[in-house]
Amino acid sequence: MRIIIATVLSFLFFALYDHFFIPKNPPLTETTTLEQNATPSTTASAPADVKSASSVDVAGAPKSSSNVGEIIATIKAAGYEVQIDRLGRIAKFYLEEGKYKDDKGERFQLIDASQSLLPLEIRFSDKAINEDAFVMSYSADKDKIDVSENGSSVVLTQTLSSVVVTKTITFFPSGKYDLHVKLSSPYEYFLSPGVRPNMAVDSYTFHGVLIKKSDGSIKTIADGDAKSDDHFANAKIVAGADKYYTTFFYELDKGLESVVSVGQNKNPLLFVKGEEDFKLSGYIGPKEHVKLKAISPELTDVIEYGFFTFISKPLFALLAFLHGIFGNWGWAIVAMTITVRLVLYPLTYKGMVSMNKLKELAPKVKELQKKYADDKQKLNTHMMELYKKNGANPMGGCLPIILQIPVFFAVYRVLQNAIELKGAPWIFWVHDLAIKDPYFILPVLMGITMFLHQRITPTTFTDPMQEKIMKFLPLIFTFFFVTFPAGLTLYWFTNNVASIVQQFYVNKLFAKKHEEQKVEK
Repeated sequence: MRIIIATVLSFLFFALYDHFFIPKNPPLTETTTLEQNATPSTTASAPADVKSASSVDVAGAPKSSSNVGEIIATIKAAGYEVQIDRLGRIAKFYLEEGKYKDDKGERFQLIDASQSLLPLEIRFSDKAINEDAFVMSYSADKDKIDVSENGSSVVLTQTLSSVVVTKTITFFPSGKYDLHVKLSSPYEYFLSPGVRPNMAVDSYTFHGVLIKKSDGSIKTIADGDAKSDDHFANAKIVAGADKYYTTFFYELDKGLESVVSVGQNKNPLLFVKGEEDFKLSGYIGPKEHVKLKAISPELTDVIEYGFFTFISKPLFALLAFLHGIFGNWGWAIVAMTITVRLVLYPLTYKGMVSMNKLKELAPKVKELQKKYADDKQKLNTHMMELYKKNGANPMGGCLPIILQIPVFFAVYRVLQNAIELKGAPWIFWVHDLAIKDPYFILPVLMGITMFLHQRITPTTFTDPMQEKIMKFLPLIFTFFFVTFPAGLTLYWFTNNVASIVQQFYVNKLFAKKHEEQKVEK
């Protein structure tokens, strides 16, 4: 029973400590813009296969340069709007879909001109050229572009003292873009996909930099955790991401020579090493599984679930499949919860049966504890004989629960990170599964069902303090779940209902067994 309490409290701590007690990152401001000019630097410790990406310093953005520049081109698609500034960077990126609007009805802005590092920003290794690059303006071949189904292009040209830079950007309706950079003369430079969007930052989901390395493995560097320049040869994806949104470059065949530098507050900054004639693709937008998969299945790796990703990914696939059947994310969560319960049924059933057996033996255990109160060795010996004789396992109720914990954590991660739940209604009063229940009905129902499950679950408490802790857990969970997303609370409520049904069934089996034993006597 102590293990069960410890497990429940561990989950509670995991889910709630980050949510309430770890300070959130402040929004990016104009102050950080001028200070956060960290750049890839020379390092003798860089791996041999990325020497070309780390052999020289890259000059930073000059402190005298203004980040809020003139807009020279505006690109509009059904789902987004892009504004390009005079330095050839994506200075503003707006989402146009209805669910991506705030309480005032204003559209979400993923890229802000005040951010320290903007998508498509070029930094030259030669400091003189770099200074020039942050003074001379680009020209655009057209100032307004409507994105067609097959993509629409804009050509940006910047004439510097010793090199002409040409950027051809082709935008697609999905949020994807193709970039072609050409230099009239060979100079070393680095290009950035920009810093992560700053729309949905909290302390209990990942925000920072994600690299899909050449071997397919994922490397993440959270904000505040960058220690020194990291170099990645032939990286497939280099992404900045918050909970729901991302900006990234990708090259899935030959890869990108990438560098992660240390910015202000030890936040990671992304760069890729360019070439005289350089092509790559990029994406800015929400981390929607369907949208990313349509571009390339590999891009779904940007959706990061943490340590339990290997369980979370198939769980999300199941959730998406069920959504295809029900057409409602709320009912998909209910169906997924029931499906998971059915898969784990053998484990939970075994645990419940074991708890019932231990409850039956509780009076005999107390007798032994009285009889051998001064001899722990004899007490343990006789208790083990008692359990063996009656086919009971003191760990039988704990191990099944412990084995299920990774699944619970994985579901927690899926429901916390799934942008698909944003703006998704369930029934009646629940209009958005990604935010808290506005009337607190689900948290209250969750607490009530947790209490009911406790009432019908056999216990073998010998410590009054443990018993008090368990009695107060429904109230504690209700209090904290008040602020949790409705989708997560719906999962927990459904799981409680399934547990009650299963416990009733097991209790009924034991009651029937007792009746049969009485008849036999």
